[in-house]
Amino acid sequence: MNHSLGIAIESLVAVLLMVTIGYCMLLNSRLKRLKADENSLKATIAELITATEIAERAIGGLKHTVRDVNENLGSQLTTAAQLSLQLRKQLAEGDNVYRRLSKIVLAARPSSEPEPEPEPAITNVSSAKAVAAAARAFSDRRRSDGLAA
Repeated sequence: MNHSLGIAIESLVAVLLMVTIGYCMLLNSRLKRLKADENSLKATIAELITATEIAERAIGGLKHTVRDVNENLGSQLTTAAQLSLQLRKQLAEGDNVYRRLSKIVLAARPSSEPEPEPEPAITNVSSAKAVAAAARAFSDRRRSDGLAA
């Protein structure tokens, strides 16, 4: 009995060892898969870090570009406003010159001709051709004493 009890216990230990070996093999295969997944995950994380760095550099470049464009646009707007003001002043001055020339031309006409009604004040900008024609008419007219009007 002693002998068969020893064989039974050793058989039971052998079966338990075989089950343990089988379970260890199963755990080993799972650990290999986990290790492979870990390497894959490390590669994915490295790619994400690289993509993040590239995106950060791109964002920095875009911020720099926006700052440059903003400064450039601001200076161009300032220049445009100054030119607009200068043109407005020049147009007003040109309109004043046109009105004075019109008054001089009307005053230089002989009194025998019926005086046309004075034109209403021009509120819009006169054309360059009209100003040139008035200047030509002014230079063509002469007073009775022979001097230019």
